[in-house]
Amino acid sequence: MRRTFRGFLSGGLLFTSPFLFAQTDTLNVVTSAVPFLRISPDARAGGMGDLGVATLPDANAQFYNVAKYAFSPQKSGFALTYTPWLKDLGLTDVYLTTAAGYVKVDAEQAISGSLRYFSLGNIQFTDNLGQDLQMVRPREFGLDAGYSRKLSDVLSLGVAMRYIFSNLAGNASVNGVSYKPGSAVAGDVGLYYNKGLPESSSLSLGAAMTNMGSKIGYTNDASARDFIPANLSLGGVYSRVSNEVNRISLGLDIHKMMVPTPPSLSDSAGIVAYRSKGVVGSWFSSFADAPGGFAEELREFSFSAGMEYTYNDQFAFRMGYFYEDRTKGNRQFFSIGTGIKYNVFGLNFSYLLPSGAGVNRNPLSNTIRFSLVFDFDAGK
Repeated sequence: MRRTFRGFLSGGLLFTSPFLFAQTDTLNVVTSAVPFLRISPDARAGGMGDLGVATLPDANAQFYNVAKYAFSPQKSGFALTYTPWLKDLGLTDVYLTTAAGYVKVDAEQAISGSLRYFSLGNIQFTDNLGQDLQMVRPREFGLDAGYSRKLSDVLSLGVAMRYIFSNLAGNASVNGVSYKPGSAVAGDVGLYYNKGLPESSSLSLGAAMTNMGSKIGYTNDASARDFIPANLSLGGVYSRVSNEVNRISLGLDIHKMMVPTPPSLSDSAGIVAYRSKGVVGSWFSSFADAPGGFAEELREFSFSAGMEYTYNDQFAFRMGYFYEDRTKGNRQFFSIGTGIKYNVFGLNFSYLLPSGAGVNRNPLSNTIRFSLVFDFDAGK
């Protein structure tokens, strides 16, 4: 793949420039650096429209709500997921791969960890005149560890710490500007509520703040550092079991990026204020900083709705829908998925139905994601 060096760093495939879309009053997308942290990596959640904050716990809970591990019925578990990226363009070396696992210390608490690795393949950088600069293999990863504990029979709390590394341009130097890999640290906090209801049903609720951390930069210029994708998610799932083997779950998640809304490109003072805004202050101001007021602020919420049917905890069918306002990214898609489990081994698949066209086409359209899940003591 050939890309201009300046064009790649200004956003392009990765959307790292917070001003790339802030050109009109009707299109003002909240963007951040390291957007790979926003990709739903789990095929189970992917089959339900990225629903995952309050679903029943599994090995991939670290990516959605670390607090869920405390309610896991198994003592330990591990999962691997592979997600091709931009498959519709014929690319084979751009992908996201993840690993996650946990161990229950006792009936009340668990420790966990995960790794996300995003590869963008081999990219030939060029200058504005099309002259070759260098061949680079951009890559990013996030490595984290978590701890969760039950606060009562129905409520748990979880925390996680994350190290983020992003190498987009190696150590290139262009027009007197030296570029370098960026790094940041962040944390997650989650709450999970699970209560049994009459008639073999249950209600679970979840809340998670993820990627709450420092800015990240690719030069020595402190004013050029970008926000990472801090996010707030709230969710609920209602489940019911019939005939002891059939379970159906219905759920809804609400998401809000806790990143400042970018100002108009013509607002020079606003751009300076955006760049100088502190991280902690930006989390709170992100709920009331949209230039279009309250109406635009509401458009910054996105939604995941999903359904999961399981038979005898061995076979599963899933479907879901994800909605994001057209002025805030326009990610709108249906997804379906399936899963099979035998003894300690499970395999999940998800498929994102083709959506959008041209630049609005979802990078995961026509893509099958799959996850391997191991529940090491399920055979007992």
